[in-house]
Amino acid sequence: MEIRNVSFSYGDKPVIENLSLSLSGGRRVCVMGESGRGKTTLLKLILGLIAPQSGEIVFEDGERPSVVFQEDRLLPWFTAERNVSEVMSGGTADQAMELIRDMELEDSAGKLPKELSGGMQRRVAIARALAFGGSPLLLDEPFKGLDTELRERVAERILERSRGASILLVSHDEKEAELLQCDEIIRL
Repeated sequence: MEIRNVSFSYGDKPVIENLSLSLSGGRRVCVMGESGRGKTTLLKLILGLIAPQSGEIVFEDGERPSVVFQEDRLLPWFTAERNVSEVMSGGTADQAMELIRDMELEDSAGKLPKELSGGMQRRVAIARALAFGGSPLLLDEPFKGLDTELRERVAERILERSRGASILLVSHDEKEAELLQCDEIIRL
């Protein structure tokens, strides 16, 4: 994926100006900045949820982004396991359960999102993004609600499961960039 000279404003307030970034070949980039600096807007641009006012975002053939949004966006009528299995192309229930186990949620696989804590919902959202298997993997503050030790274990599993995929991490925390072994940090 390449971001080429992208700019975006909300009204007369510029948020992203002339940003270029190449994210391919398993590269890991962290975008950091204070609230309101355009981090989530950048992800929305990449996902096509909003259009750049100038510049372009180009995906290589076969690239399809996978995302962990800032909000977990779980389907409330599906169990944790079903939220994961629904996005798998040709995957099996066993493969979905393997991801659930990776996120240390095996005892909660049959629960609905409303029955899970915020941190558990977050891990289901991460498992779902990994189950989708896209590249680049877009992560918008993926570790919120997780304690330090759990963050470290989940980060290891993200790296294992996304081997070869490019990652774009949005975070306020440099420790998260270290956990995901980011090659570059961009400050907005």
